[in-house]
Parts: sequence; structure tokens; C-alpha cells
Amino acid sequence: MSSMSKLTTPSNRRQFLTLLGLSAVAVSCGTGGGGPAKDQAKTLRYQGWAGSVILPELAEDLGFLEDVKLKWVGNTISGPQDIQSAATGQVDFGGAFNGAVVKLAARKAPITAVISYYGVDKAAYNGFYVLKDSPIHSARDLIGKKVGMNTLGAHSEAMLDIYLQRHGLSPADIKKVEPLVVPPVNTEQSLRQKQIQVGVLGDILRDKALETGGVRPLFTDHQLLGDFSAGTYVVNDRFLKENPDTARTFVTGVARAIEWARARPREEVVARQIEIVKKRGRNEDTGPLKYWKSFAVAETAGRITDKEFQLWIDWLAERGDIEKGQVKASDLYTNEFNAYSRKDTRKNTPKDRPSAAEPTSESGS
Repeated sequence: MSSMSKLTTPSNRRQFLTLLGLSAVAVSCGTGGGGPAKDQAKTLRYQGWAGSVILPELAEDLGFLEDVKLKWVGNTISGPQDIQSAATGQVDFGGAFNGAVVKLAARKAPITAVISYYGVDKAAYNGFYVLKDSPIHSARDLIGKKVGMNTLGAHSEAMLDIYLQRHGLSPADIKKVEPLVVPPVNTEQSLRQKQIQVGVLGDILRDKALETGGVRPLFTDHQLLGDFSAGTYVVNDRFLKENPDTARTFVTGVARAIEWARARPREEVVARQIEIVKKRGRNEDTGPLKYWKSFAVAETAGRITDKEFQLWIDWLAERGDIEKGQVKASDLYTNEFNAYSRKDTRKNTPKDRPSAAEPTSESGS
């Protein structure tokens, strides 16, 4: 069997990722009593993404994390893996699609979402692309077809299911649509070689494919749901309890980075990210960063609301991945540590080291 054949071998679409199947015992190492430590942690371990700049890295470079430092321990392979690492204490924060957060929380993992970090808008979105001469023009045309995406049980499969449901396909017909794991860098090639009939493409990979030509969108997640925040950073509950001031500095710093990026010209944000990647000296390609358009966080300062989770709670319950009523949206997150103030939208020069943002009255769990 060729490597590409192995790549497109069907996986069980009910499987959410082996990592998320760890028992509550395995993740319970993050629980424990005790109040805030006298000397709170000031260094946060995290996983990054090769060739990319995540919001905490941007916040640190801008001085928004103040005396809190980041320690890179390697790159993650997926959002679900990243938050699993946060649950087990291997890192101090991790980020993933909100459906993955719901799934992990349903398994009693000791985590709490503290801020949104990515989303979908008219500039930053994923599209489900077919070849220009493809006979696929509707949801029903997808029956029996292969759809390539980066991982199963996450953002792309959720979008596919919602699209199929909204266009009237029955559960039996939906099961006949075949989502497959295909690495993003191979998706365009797989589509053009007709090893898959639909490929999920976003950011630089989408723009490059469209520039080459010969493909067209069947639908996009922005067309489906409009602007929305899609993923959050989670922190282990024990860390939040023992290091509340550090958590507040971190979350507020990320919030400020979100609003800094929203307010600044795109060219300036891109230049800053390229500078960050070059400074860390990991021999990474900065080319893709030139295609960056937006972090697409919908709410001001990345504050979280019930709606960011409720859609995925309902989706997972309908799939049978969680039981109805098993998870309550408001129990999954807190805005307590987000002390962002609109005063922080003031312009800072690149070398400014801003003072802490003033707390607002908006908080809760």
C-alpha cells in the first residue's frame, strides 16, 4: 500500500482521538487542594506551532506579559493533543477547538477555558474545496465521497456535519460521507490527484491553491456560521488556584495582544510575527506568515460566552460522543482572569512595555 493510500484509509469518525480517551484517573494528577502559593509561578511551559506565532508569543514580545515568561517545550501536533498536555500538567496552557475542550471536560479533565484565541471571519476561514470540473455541487453530492481534513472529531468535521445537516441529509446519509485525515500540506495535491474529492484548505494553503487555479469552494465555515470564536486556551484548575495573579497577567496579556493585532495595520502585525520567528532561531520558514490576515477572535479581548461552547455541546451530544446534559457551557470557562480594559487600545510603540490593564467589572464563570 502506498503512503498516500495509507493516508486516505478511512478512520472511525466516531473516534475523537486516542489521547482524549485517557481515563479521569490519568488526568486527575492536575487536581488538588491548597490556596495560592506564596511565590507564584512566573514561567509558563507551552507548545508552539512551527513557522507560526501564537498569541501568547506575540503578547510576550510586546511586553504585555510583564514579569511572566514563556518556556517553549516543543511543537504540538494538534489542538486536542495540546489541551491533553495541559490537563496532565505537561504544559501550563494549551489551545484547541472548543468541541475538543468540551469532549475533554466531559471526561472530567481538570481544565478551565480562560480566553478565546482563534476564530473565523471573512479574512480567516477554512473552505471545503473541490476541483473546478467536479460534479459535486451540493451536500447530497457528497454521499460516498472522501473529504480530506487535518484531524477527525474537531473543527473541520464539525463544519462538515453541520453543513450536511442543514442541507437535509439524514443521519444514515451523513454516515456515507467519508472524512479522512490528510496532512494540510498534502491536501491540495491529494485533491488534484483525485485521491480525495473534497479538501479542507485554510490560510496560505487555501490562497496558494486558489492562485494556482482549478479549484472552487463548495462552502466555507464563514458562510456556514459567520464570525465566531472557535478555540480557547485552557489552564489546569490546580494551576489557576495556586497562581491566580500569574493567570491574570497571562490572560490579560493575551487579551491585549488580540486587541493590538485587531487595531494595527495587517502589514505591521505580519512584520512583528516574522521578527519573532527569526529571533527564536529554529530555522523556520517565515514565508507563510506573509499570508496572515487575522486571528479572527470574535469577542472583545477574547472574552468567552456560553455560545462559544453550546453549539459544540449539542453537536457532540447528537453524535453520541457525550450524553445530553452531561456538560454545561457555563461550567467550562471563566473570564475571571481577563482584566483587559478598553484603555489598553491606546497605541503603543513597538518597544513600549505597557503597564497592567485596569480590571473591568466583566468577569464570571
